[in-house]
Amino acid sequence: MSNVEIEPTESYRGTPADSERSASVPHIDVLAPRDVPLGGPRAMKVRRTLPQRARTLIGAWCFADHYGPDDVAVTGGMDVAPHPHTGLQTVSWLFSGEIEHRDSLGSHALVRPGELNLMTGGYGISHSEVSTARTTILHGVQLWVALPEQHRNAEGDFQHHVPAPVRIAGAEIRVFLGSFAGDDSPVPTFTPLLGAEIVLEPRAAVTFAVDPGFEHGLLVDHGHVRMADTLLRPAELGYAGTGNDTLTLTNESDDTARTVLLGGTPFDEQIVMWWNFIGRSHEEIVRAREDWQNASDRFGAVEGYDGDRLPAPALPNALIAPRGNPRAADPHRPRGSR
Repeated sequence: MSNVEIEPTESYRGTPADSERSASVPHIDVLAPRDVPLGGPRAMKVRRTLPQRARTLIGAWCFADHYGPDDVAVTGGMDVAPHPHTGLQTVSWLFSGEIEHRDSLGSHALVRPGELNLMTGGYGISHSEVSTARTTILHGVQLWVALPEQHRNAEGDFQHHVPAPVRIAGAEIRVFLGSFAGDDSPVPTFTPLLGAEIVLEPRAAVTFAVDPGFEHGLLVDHGHVRMADTLLRPAELGYAGTGNDTLTLTNESDDTARTVLLGGTPFDEQIVMWWNFIGRSHEEIVRAREDWQNASDRFGAVEGYDGDRLPAPALPNALIAPRGNPRAADPHRPRGSR
């Protein structure tokens, strides 16, 4: 998916501080989404929770868009023309609908519910995404992973994986990246990562073993879910820092609740994010934009898309500053302080 927001506004919302909080209960920050139009005459909107000022990354996860349920008869669905990426991987995960993916490697695949499509941009790649004629309701998440310095110019790649559901008391889980709940994804990653869909039964409370070296983010699709002792509402993203070896999720709803759990070891590098590019300096972004505008071989060509490429927006009249994570959350530090 293309990021059409050039100068994103950034927001933060946390739950009230609790000086009596037990040290055994993880401190949870709540990141509120903001609406971003994808463009077009009817402007399908997505809800974006990463990045924002309070948090740029969770592990190497650096971008999270949540969209739908979207009636394509009303909005026109998704039609994202060929566009470039550098320095990142895209992760597509659907709850309903179907998206046709084409890229400059020659990959032609369908994104379906419960199936992972992962594309590595590295030095440069381009792709298109279009919801199919069979789609009536489009609903899912689009995620980006920042590539570390050693691998950020990796060759382009595309992988497809269908994780089998793991059923435990109170929940059904699909692990699309990493290891969780006794299941392992075979898809390799450039940094330690976790990505899993978790569906909680009504009123279920489930405690999961997690890697204490990971930080975790829980995106709520539907339902009201308590992450540790903090309530998350639909489209909110809860963040827990490192140092936790268990994570308890409680469905406060009388219906099933669906969430996406993201995790990874802290990503200590600063990154420069602009449009669909991730680099390490303003100059790298300028070069990537010029290469795309000049139809450089760097990004190849997407065959089979009926339409023109997506032009790059104008650069801002200022240096694009690098972003990094804030300092690790301190349970005794007032929320909202930096």
